[in-house]
Amino acid sequence: MNNPKLEVLTPHNSQLIIIDHQPQMAFGVQSIDRQVLKNNTVALAKAAKVFNIPTTITTVETEAFSGHTYPELLDVFPGQDILERSSMNFWDDQKVRDALARNGKKKVIVAGLWTEVCNTTFALCAMLEGGYEIYMVADASGGTSKDAHDYAMQRMVQAGVVPMTWQQVLLEWQRDWALRDSYDAVMDIVREHSGAYGMGVDYAYTMVHKAPQRTSGSHETLAPVPAK
Repeated sequence: MNNPKLEVLTPHNSQLIIIDHQPQMAFGVQSIDRQVLKNNTVALAKAAKVFNIPTTITTVETEAFSGHTYPELLDVFPGQDILERSSMNFWDDQKVRDALARNGKKKVIVAGLWTEVCNTTFALCAMLEGGYEIYMVADASGGTSKDAHDYAMQRMVQAGVVPMTWQQVLLEWQRDWALRDSYDAVMDIVREHSGAYGMGVDYAYTMVHKAPQRTSGSHETLAPVPAK
């Protein structure tokens, strides 16, 4: 069957674009907890860094309205250019089109704000005019309401967009735990960003496998002393 969407994501066939993860845009998000949204987006960015995924960061009206991209996100890609736009549909900006074309990957993973505006219009135009496959990271994107996000996702899926989550992307890139070159870095992301699963990994490492605790400090545990 000649269906490119049956191909799993690999570090060699995909690129990532991060759209408008800026404070004023995040203020309007009501479809997901905003701290969770930031956690997921930074985790996705760290995953892209581990696997050397070509990554584009684009912003809208930074000085006039939206504010600067999250520092935690920029720190993942120090020195990287930020592609500023005026259009809500970033397919309309030639810099963005050129960046995607230079990266040379037809599978475009998208994390952005807001789902119902920037994400949707880009996805539809990039598929129609650019021939790209769009993989929308639902939990690293947010809309102005749950309905706005959900119906935008439904509209995109009906048009051929593939919905994903950030951890799904990470593990699809890793694919095999025998790939030791990326194993430790992937597990670091899991421990830092994967909630209870990450806590479980920390527990297994330290209590079962007797690995040192994941901390940069030195802490002494003082034995109990019954009060007199």
